[in-house]
Amino acid sequence: MGSSSSLSFRLCYLVTLMYFYLSSIGSLVLSGYAIESPQFTVVHSESDFEVRLYVESWWISATVQGTTSFDKSTKDGFHRLYPYIHGGNLDHSRIMITAPVLTSVINSSSSSRGTADYFVRFYLPAKYVGNPPQPNPDLNLQFDKWRSHCIAVRKFSGFAKDDNINKEIEALVRSLDKHSTGKGAILGVTSYYSIAQYNASNHLSGRLNEVWIDVSGFTAEGCPRYAGKH
Repeated sequence: MGSSSSLSFRLCYLVTLMYFYLSSIGSLVLSGYAIESPQFTVVHSESDFEVRLYVESWWISATVQGTTSFDKSTKDGFHRLYPYIHGGNLDHSRIMITAPVLTSVINSSSSSRGTADYFVRFYLPAKYVGNPPQPNPDLNLQFDKWRSHCIAVRKFSGFAKDDNINKEIEALVRSLDKHSTGKGAILGVTSYYSIAQYNASNHLSGRLNEVWIDVSGFTAEGCPRYAGKH
């Protein structure tokens, strides 16, 4: 009984942390305040997707390995990012809220159980480029420097969940296959993709999520050739 109660408490705690962080993001967005996000230029646009050229950016990430649930992995990873954002770093700095919350997924080709590695990421404001606050060691976080690269993006509404993200990924891949003919597009590794979430969990309408897949080789100026994961 004690073990079950403890597990329930921990799960409630994780959900609460995620709720309050995403609520902060959602409130600022809806109030018209600017939230810092990675900078990009749209270099190609279709009715159901667009290609963006992102500039170099820095992220801090929590790795969750060998699981089968996007939902659970995002909550587990964010549980480690939340303390860092709120002063759990060697500078005791509170980091400004940014968007989106990004969960990158690498599907395992060697697993028969369909497991994947998840990287839950928080975008670091530009003021910290080159000298970000170092996380407390017990949080087991890593910094990621993303080179300038092109990403195909498909927007979708509602909540990003285990039962709908695959449909959105497949739709983006079909669109890329359809529109890349004759355009010289080179699709990145489709076993690696990201889900970007922009809204508070208490906002039930007008929600924005995105599927991100690396691409390059579009005729649009600026897209470098694909050279693997970021």
